[in-house]
Amino acid sequence: MNQELIRNFCIIAHIDHGKSTLADRLLEETGTIDIGAKTTQVLDNMDLEREKGITIKSHAVRMTYKKGGKTYVLNLIDTPGHVDFSYEVSRSLASCEGALLLVDASQGIEAQTMSNLYLALDNDLDVMPVINKIDIPNADIETTEADIVDLLGTNPEDIHKISAKTGIGVAELIDGIIEHVPAPSGDPNKPIKALIFDSQYDKYRGVVVYVRIYDGVLKAGDKIRLMATGREFEVEELGHLCIDKQKCKQLSAGEVGYIIANIKEVADARVGDTITSATTPTEEPLKGYQEPKPMIYSGIFPIENDDYENLRESIAKYKLNDASLVYEPENSLALGFGFRCGFLGMLHLEIVKERLYREYNVPIISTTPSVRFIVNMTDGTEHIIYNPADMPDPARIENIHEPIMDVEIIVPEEFIGNVMKLALERRGVQKNMQYLDSKRVELHYEMPLIEIIFDFYDKLKSVSRGYASLDYSFKEYRMSNIVKVDILINGDRVDAMSFITHADKAYSWGKSITETLEEVIPRHLFRIALQASIGSKIIARSTISALRKNVTAKCYGGDVSRKRKLLERQKEGKKRMREIGSVSVPQEAFLAVLKAEKS
Repeated sequence: MNQELIRNFCIIAHIDHGKSTLADRLLEETGTIDIGAKTTQVLDNMDLEREKGITIKSHAVRMTYKKGGKTYVLNLIDTPGHVDFSYEVSRSLASCEGALLLVDASQGIEAQTMSNLYLALDNDLDVMPVINKIDIPNADIETTEADIVDLLGTNPEDIHKISAKTGIGVAELIDGIIEHVPAPSGDPNKPIKALIFDSQYDKYRGVVVYVRIYDGVLKAGDKIRLMATGREFEVEELGHLCIDKQKCKQLSAGEVGYIIANIKEVADARVGDTITSATTPTEEPLKGYQEPKPMIYSGIFPIENDDYENLRESIAKYKLNDASLVYEPENSLALGFGFRCGFLGMLHLEIVKERLYREYNVPIISTTPSVRFIVNMTDGTEHIIYNPADMPDPARIENIHEPIMDVEIIVPEEFIGNVMKLALERRGVQKNMQYLDSKRVELHYEMPLIEIIFDFYDKLKSVSRGYASLDYSFKEYRMSNIVKVDILINGDRVDAMSFITHADKAYSWGKSITETLEEVIPRHLFRIALQASIGSKIIARSTISALRKNVTAKCYGGDVSRKRKLLERQKEGKKRMREIGSVSVPQEAFLAVLKAEKS
């Protein structure tokens, strides 16, 4: 394949700016799919993506387009827009030479759009600005254009204006991609050097790896080496990533495709690894990707203990498709054997749980999410804690540092007061405020991650009627008054419900959980105390009253002392039962704790 005719590009945008719709129009305009096909969001092929209206996985697709008597190959790698999937974005950018910066004409540039733009610029990509939804009544094209000019310093005539829904300007956009996105560089005569940017598991053929070829030519039958593990395999099949996989004879420098090489072990094919020739290997591997840095941690356990092996295999296979997931085995007294997992955010956690159930049919339950804390001990040692069960004895703790994030919020000016109030409630410290234009304001805060991960994004959307956008990045660890709160049921500590929070939030959160448990745990024949404690100090309590049995029903006359004797005997029995009886905690109780009010 002539490299001069290849264009590798991606689309970066905020949620709901029309990225998946534009991908559909590009596929139609290039004849990859039929125009007017009933299926929309072709690249969002997971049911979960269609239900939530977001892109979760990056998807690669090959298109061909004729222009000036030449047939060009356009490799589009679609990218997610939510902050929790920024790792997927980074993987897409590393395989491209150009990026379309897609901006909604009615909403303008949003926080996550700018974050992804900086990622693209860091990767030295050629950025093409595109204004979408120019046909809707509330489109403010002039203001959006001015914002892009200020941000990129580009000429207004270089900004493409389209409607991805109706197809206006899409043909001109494809011409612009061919003209402005550079062809890939690389030498087909050098030893093979390919980057794994994604992979998936096929139960019949093993691991299927998706690659971008940087140097050399790869053919079926070639012996390859995965440089991170040193394992060697023989290529059985390779091909292009069209709507359906299309087998071909070879992949050369600049191309994007898939490789099947009888890779059976999930751990052998690491995303970001470099593939080279086993006989004439390249000297240095490619840089790959930035390592994923989990922001929140949660334990994942099978609802039935017999499903542990299924869960272990399913997580290993799932990690092929989501390299940002980090996990290690864990054991809980309440929930048995499971895994302590690291996620990029709460949406990431929700998606992983849902996909494990849908794609691998493993019913699971998760513990209360936490973040990474640095605990300095009185003996001078330092511990890194991300599981409440690992928190040392408070008497031995000198101080605790929690992660602080740089938070950027873009909001219409009429909602500034609401957003400031919300940020103040979440211990946010305002650092800066500036007007982007006459209608929108950019707010900068420093805010603890523990205050962001639960429902901050939902509350932000609520107080701004859906107009605010959020982006955040790690800043530093800072000393804070952090405590561990235990939940006790009938005096027994339930480690799966313990959580770590700021001392000022401990009571309200603990009270919320005990009240929630009071509603979901069924009544027993004895009274059940639900308590939240910091060490030995009880800070909140709720009580589930006992089921009553009318022991005096059989008394139909006689002295009152006879009834009193029966009631006293019942009282003694209930006291003894409360001491030796065990409380049956349903799985719904663990789920209810996750949904308890955290503010």
